[in-house]
Amino acid sequence: MRRPTGSGAIAAGLLLAADAACILLTRPPGVVWLVCWLLAAAAFGCFLPGSANQVTLVRAHSAGFGFVFALSPATFGLLAGVVALAGLSDLLDGAVARWFEDASPLGGALDPVVDGLFFGAVAVGLAAGAAYPGWLAAVVVVRYLLPALAGGLLLVGGRRPRLRHTPLGQASTMVIAVLLGGVALFRAAGRDTSLLLTVSEVLIPLAALATFGNLVWVNRRAITGSAGALRG
Repeated sequence: MRRPTGSGAIAAGLLLAADAACILLTRPPGVVWLVCWLLAAAAFGCFLPGSANQVTLVRAHSAGFGFVFALSPATFGLLAGVVALAGLSDLLDGAVARWFEDASPLGGALDPVVDGLFFGAVAVGLAAGAAYPGWLAAVVVVRYLLPALAGGLLLVGGRRPRLRHTPLGQASTMVIAVLLGGVALFRAAGRDTSLLLTVSEVLIPLAALATFGNLVWVNRRAITGSAGALRG
């Protein structure tokens, strides 16, 4: 059984301090639910080795804020900032892994899963606040959920896949980040989002389908029973 790491406990404490400051400054709705989520993310982080994984976990903490800020147009400006922070952490975790040479299969698996948590939370929050089509929020969730489920099934089947972003997967995540953040930013500025939503309704499903096709192709050996890797 894995035990808490010293670096993980320190990082969790720092993230919780930042979370507390953000809550005090923004006074978001649903504070009880949000605090429970943040405590769970921090507890999980205590067991994670490596500095890069702690940077990745910023997006798990941000998912809670992203959801509550997405519920109301009054906090869409804050939501745009949270999406930008998540994008920055996505760029930094790979760089930190290279700088400190602590890249690992765990980090490769954690990255797309945490992306799914964050962007799924934002999309569902926007849909719950009637700022986003419900079906499109479901596409965003499935974009990340399906690779995670497929990886789990391959693991159960003894295929030992590796979860990691491919360039196409990273591109689809960037598209989703820009379009979700764009909706928040435009609404915060009082701008019409109908054109942006129309573009989102075309590009996000196409990006998801392209990612799924890429997953099947790069994992064809694992799917058919040979050694392979699952990447997202």
